[in-house]
Amino acid sequence: MKRSELFFTLILVPLDFFALVAAGIAAYYARFHPIFTTVRPVIFDLTVEAYTGIVMSVAFLWLAVFAVSGLYSTHRQSIASELTRVALACSTSMAAVFAILFFSRVFFESRFIAVAAWIFAIALVCLERLVVRGLQRSLLRYGIGEHKVVIIGENDTSAALRALFAEKHRLGFHVVGRFSSFDADVAKKIRSMKRRPGVDEILLADPEASRDMTLALLAFTDHEHLGFKYTADLFAAAVGRSIIHTFAGIPIIEVQKTPLDGWGAIYKRGFDVLGALVLIILTLPIQAMIAVAIKIDSRGRLLFSRLPDGSKTMRVGATGKPFHYFKFRSMIDGRHFERYKELSHLDTRQGPLVKLKDDPRVTEVGKFIRRYSLDELPEFYLVLLGRMSLVGPRPHLPEEVARYKPHQRKVMTVKPGITGLAQISGRADLAFDDEVRLDTHYIEHWGPWLDLYILLKTPLVVLFRKGAY
Repeated sequence: MKRSELFFTLILVPLDFFALVAAGIAAYYARFHPIFTTVRPVIFDLTVEAYTGIVMSVAFLWLAVFAVSGLYSTHRQSIASELTRVALACSTSMAAVFAILFFSRVFFESRFIAVAAWIFAIALVCLERLVVRGLQRSLLRYGIGEHKVVIIGENDTSAALRALFAEKHRLGFHVVGRFSSFDADVAKKIRSMKRRPGVDEILLADPEASRDMTLALLAFTDHEHLGFKYTADLFAAAVGRSIIHTFAGIPIIEVQKTPLDGWGAIYKRGFDVLGALVLIILTLPIQAMIAVAIKIDSRGRLLFSRLPDGSKTMRVGATGKPFHYFKFRSMIDGRHFERYKELSHLDTRQGPLVKLKDDPRVTEVGKFIRRYSLDELPEFYLVLLGRMSLVGPRPHLPEEVARYKPHQRKVMTVKPGITGLAQISGRADLAFDDEVRLDTHYIEHWGPWLDLYILLKTPLVVLFRKGAY
């Protein structure tokens, strides 16, 4: 890890402390502002000196909660993920404070100060961390704190990584060299590069690299004290987490498909029901306007839910089981079902899915609601019915699933979702294999935090229309 990264991680602790104390004091003085005292006079006797002492003690408790929540992790995380963790950690900390007051039978005179302190804490800590991250990213533009990387591999994966690192300096990676493979000559060149321009780590971007070459490269990075990263092969992506059992002294590895078993499944279903109900209520006016616009724009059904012969439209759900699917109609009625072979020449992607950037079947209203994914609002009702989840891999047509390769079928391990990791990472711009890898990562590393992060980021992706066809 770079020294600058350690510095910015370490400095967060005192800055968070000062932000929390400032939030507490700001809440105290807000209570005595004429705007609030005219509505509800102050009837308690609490000096600012005594209150400040309490706030400083509570701030240390909050820092402990921040640490447990991973807010001082040295691992890279996105700003959106970090700010989400800040909000949840502040809420958890406030709940802990109230629990301590309850069980210690201590009565705090002002509920206003407590609520205001909670709001100020979220705002100030988020602002402070945005300033720190902004400063850190600004320094990266001048090469301060960046990781100098040598990429091993000449393929589409390595080309995509080089292009990404060159375009987005904020990621902190600067490619200083690339080689098609690793051998003694390459090792000699990398040793020379360590002196100038410098090398921090090696990235093996060849999933098909031989075992011998990988082991030799790993030994080389150990000897030269270089970092080592590698892109996962299909086997590594398919296996995910594992549990080791021992029977008769023999270790047996059990492949754990997903954490969404047991209590994970119970929690996710409860979260889906509650979230779907709230979102249905909030979007009812939008749904009504879309329904009217569709009826005015073109003849036909309001929902895309039936085939021309009257049978139900189907999608493939968990474990490959088909379910009745519906959404707002965005195409000219009856043209949804034109065969793919008649339109596939317009498709710009590779894989079993057909995604048309300029689909001739889409209506004018359909173009708008597709651009902002409003045609998918009725999927909230499918979540309530238990056919879909708020977050998960997207549901696909049976004829598309029939063209899946064996490793791609893992996306059907869980219920399909309205949004997912692939949808916030490129939507229709992604190659299908990349979409499968992202969905596989979600399935194998699911957690409540990940669901919340995806849901919070989805509106931003939709508003900026990233990858919308």
